[in-house]
Amino acid sequence: MATTEFGHTVRRWRDRVSPEAAGLPLGGRRRAAGLRREELALLAGISVDYVTRLEQGRATNPSEQVVEALGRALRLSGAEREHLFNVAGLVPPGQGTVPAYITPSVQRMLDRLTGTPVAVSDATWTLLLANPLYAALMGQYHGNDRNAVWRNFLGSGSRVRHTPQSRRSIEAAQVSALRATASRYPADQRLRRLVAELRANSDRFAELWDSGAVGRHEASRKTVDHPQVGALTLDCDVLSVAGSDLRIIIYTAEPGTQDAERLALLAVLGPQTLAG
Repeated sequence: MATTEFGHTVRRWRDRVSPEAAGLPLGGRRRAAGLRREELALLAGISVDYVTRLEQGRATNPSEQVVEALGRALRLSGAEREHLFNVAGLVPPGQGTVPAYITPSVQRMLDRLTGTPVAVSDATWTLLLANPLYAALMGQYHGNDRNAVWRNFLGSGSRVRHTPQSRRSIEAAQVSALRATASRYPADQRLRRLVAELRANSDRFAELWDSGAVGRHEASRKTVDHPQVGALTLDCDVLSVAGSDLRIIIYTAEPGTQDAERLALLAVLGPQTLAG
């Protein structure tokens, strides 16, 4: 019964979210005003097949991460998010765990920055939400690669071009930030598993973690090697959301430069890039 109610709830709330409100192109004629399953899957970072099985009640026991991702994609209020966890048979994350709830005000800000690559990560540097231009710029991340620390130490890396010095700097900053997060949220089991996996499988991470390396993320200029439009040198700023431990990552180009022209071109190519 809970599984069926969860599917009905997701479907009902999917129907009320317009593509425009979610920052997506309308994409021609539509039979309904709400999100398509493909669009919800894209926004939540899960497969279309899994969304279909959840809505039809054929998939049971969705994980906390999946429910959280669906809640963000569906633009749920705090009370609605709590209800979604309840009908999934889960207890909403509470005190002592890394916050992953994106407030409506942060969501509205992202909706308005359609011409700027913007993403939101939690305190562990796990990607929670990215607007279409950010996804077109940096590519889509799935599974463990959604965590920037895991991606840089164990995964596929990113499109950002690094010198040996800049790589050492970002590694120290990420480990230092993750250690601080672990101190603030000692009861978070996912965070503990992440740290344990990184220490077990990356000698470099273990060295930095055990040595107490200190670093911090600062505003910087980064060159992104994009497969469609070429290299873009952009300013990267990381903003913190007071009271929620969210990090907002913003890339901007200096006006009148070739980088700004390439970013504008990427805004046009974005949907095709994502579809490919």
